[in-house]
Amino acid sequence: MLLAIEQGNTNTLFAVHDGESWIAQWRAATESTRTADEYAVWLSQLLNMSNLKLSDLDACIVSSVVPQSIFNLRNLSRRYLHVEPLVIGENAELGVEVRIDKPSEAGADRLVNAIGAHIAYPGPLIVIDSGTATTFDLIGADGGFEGGVITPGINLSIKALHEAAAKLPRIAIQRPAKVIGTDTIGAMQSGVFWGYIAMIEGLIARIKAERGDHLTVVATGGVASLFEGATSSIDHFDPDLTIRGLLEIHRRNTPA
Repeated sequence: MLLAIEQGNTNTLFAVHDGESWIAQWRAATESTRTADEYAVWLSQLLNMSNLKLSDLDACIVSSVVPQSIFNLRNLSRRYLHVEPLVIGENAELGVEVRIDKPSEAGADRLVNAIGAHIAYPGPLIVIDSGTATTFDLIGADGGFEGGVITPGINLSIKALHEAAAKLPRIAIQRPAKVIGTDTIGAMQSGVFWGYIAMIEGLIARIKAERGDHLTVVATGGVASLFEGATSSIDHFDPDLTIRGLLEIHRRNTPA
């Protein structure tokens, strides 16, 4: 069985694939100082709840945007799964062309998303990933990564409002019933939610105009589902984009 680990700045996803389908998924808060032993204790307990154990796992792939965590995730695989993990950006062949000025700067998560999107949707594509940052990535018809846009994530924007303005509270993200707020919280929720929708629609329109051809738009990430039904600019909402990409990379690096 394959253990796929997708680590973002805020959360880390652990998912198990049995060769036919994903059979278990868990999330943990990303903590760069968490050791391999701590991961193993936490993971073994969750595996046990799904009638699985660490010895059932015989392959591992890791995608992380937190460089200081990779050492411990690699040791988790080596010490407890007894396999050398595939690590995006290190020993994993992606099979995708990176067409930007400095290919080494392309984030692991963005490249994995590009592969996950390309195998599922007709290209060319815009892939939107809403997390700590919100990224808009252009994927060519052949699956090549062609660059994109990076903006602050919606939760980061809420945090900045609260911390920079003494009288503005920390609010939850939700879709307001109307655009004009009649109290502080309502005005903030409208600004954050509809402001983000306007940003998404505006950037999609500008990318399409600059590209000059039809682009399918796919959104993923923990926050993306909040925007479903609020804009017609996004063609597909796909929460499994990243782990689909990890599975495909694992297959590309596994001898037949």
